[in-house]
Amino acid sequence: MNESIFSMFSLKGKVALITGASRGIGEKIAAVYAKAGARVVICSRREKEIKEAAERIRSGGGEVLAVAANVSVDKERRRLVEKAMEWAGRIDILVNNAGTNPGYGPLADIQEQAWDKVFAVNVKAPLFLSQLVYHAWMKDNGGAIINVASIGGFKTEKGINVYNVSKAALIHLTRCLAGEWGRCGIRVNALAPGLIKTQFSSALWERLDEEKVQSYPVPRIGTTDDVAGAALLLASEASSYITGHILIVDGGQLLAG
Repeated sequence: MNESIFSMFSLKGKVALITGASRGIGEKIAAVYAKAGARVVICSRREKEIKEAAERIRSGGGEVLAVAANVSVDKERRRLVEKAMEWAGRIDILVNNAGTNPGYGPLADIQEQAWDKVFAVNVKAPLFLSQLVYHAWMKDNGGAIINVASIGGFKTEKGINVYNVSKAALIHLTRCLAGEWGRCGIRVNALAPGLIKTQFSSALWERLDEEKVQSYPVPRIGTTDDVAGAALLLASEASSYITGHILIVDGGQLLAG
């Protein structure tokens, strides 16, 4: 191996598009990618919040474009990709991180509207945004797509099973895309975080008792840094022979049951 070990993880010259990036996991991935040398395009639904996230990334030396877009809406997905291509001329990395879960409660009581919203954001948007990026750049130039799933896609849990079903679908979508697009030089993988300390998951970790946490092989709740490091691996040349796989980032939470 002639190159330095750091060059394996460098994203210099690359452009990354990260959805759901106004806070939490998405913002941290964008910040890490920027530090690794990528220009980043970040989006979320709220313009004020995504611009504030962009300023935080810029303050760390990153080059960033902020776009307010609802990825569950076709015309907004198209506008997002168009703006990214106008700004950077390429999209080498796509991180489908945007997610939602308005469908709390037992499956017996879930309303159709809540089910549709979960799948529109968590499954439909990653497919059709990936499709847009495929045609805009990756089909002819290759790239890396990372879908942010969840360990919920591997288990059942009363109260959030609609979310879990959507993440199981996203995991299989990841495998299907990897199988279809590999010969174009496109690697498609997924991250499956466990419980991570973010605002999105606060309803879960705020009521988790310490005894449960101590039962994990890594006895703590995960952080956004834990996920961003794994996301850097999957975006970089260090994972050039990895596609169609799901990287579980949970400190052993699945092992603990």
